[in-house]
Amino acid sequence: MSGNLADGVRGGPAGPFLEIACDESGSDGENLTGGNTDVFAHASVSLSVAAAAAAVREIRDRIRSPAEEYKANHLLREKHRAVLEWLLVPEGPMHGQARVHLMEKTFFVVDRAAGLLLGDPAAAVVLFREGSRTFGDEGWRAFLEAANQLLRVRNNGEPGAPVEGFYGTVDALRRAHPRTDAGRILARLGATRSRAVSYRADFLDGPPLIPVLNPLLPAIVRTAALWSGDGREVRLVHDRQNMLTPDRIAWIEEAARRAGVGLAGLRLVVAREDARVQVADFLAGIARKIASDELNGRGDPVLTALLRPYVDPASVWGDARSLALLAAPAAPVTGPR
Repeated sequence: MSGNLADGVRGGPAGPFLEIACDESGSDGENLTGGNTDVFAHASVSLSVAAAAAAVREIRDRIRSPAEEYKANHLLREKHRAVLEWLLVPEGPMHGQARVHLMEKTFFVVDRAAGLLLGDPAAAVVLFREGSRTFGDEGWRAFLEAANQLLRVRNNGEPGAPVEGFYGTVDALRRAHPRTDAGRILARLGATRSRAVSYRADFLDGPPLIPVLNPLLPAIVRTAALWSGDGREVRLVHDRQNMLTPDRIAWIEEAARRAGVGLAGLRLVVAREDARVQVADFLAGIARKIASDELNGRGDPVLTALLRPYVDPASVWGDARSLALLAAPAAPVTGPR
């Protein structure tokens, strides 16, 4: 197989494929309701090595920080607002050649709980959008935390505590709000204890290869799907992550194959040694902050509008108001320039 070409396309016996560079921001492991961030972002770019290096140099020339490695926080400082806008505008260096898949972490918890216990994704949307207003902030927070504890692999207390805690919370909220849409979904959840017990019992043999609550792995599969939609195979170049073990990379490649996604492979690099990954890192951190601000009602209309063309419309997002502002209809992505 040939090496990297200048434009980022590689060739082999089956023909050329597109190489996409990726990075993430906002990873708190499985602690999705009590971590440092409320949004996870996985960004990807199809820039050539030369174009990405030029963008990084331009950012350095404009910001002039003595830092050895630049991060998104440099661009997010108010004094560098013009540089941030330059990176995102339609005339900027990555417009049409970058995507970011967003996950609203609390919705991801609800989605995974409804999927595991009910097999009903639609129930997750209803419960998420009705939960806070039906149960109040305190009740809704109690449900989210109990669901997070039930699904996460690590548990420092008694083995059965996550199951008891979750169903105790579900029962109390269901009894207090019996004739509501959210209450009716909790009634359905209340009948799923045996599934939860079986799920937790599987951990006795050791932690699962693919944790239900880790957002990185499904985000990578989705990223491959975004870029291979035109029928061309893609290879992903990703910043090194402890989560991305050889077994999990094999799972990602198999999951993509089963979904009909043209993923030709995934390789890991050190971000500072690949300018394309550095640009993806910038976009991931920027997108996470802009999306979090919008989610929490303190969005910057200009930055939200600039981010919108980059956001995957299939992002895992439950809040309808902020989603309408953040995600544009699907638009084509192009190869590297």
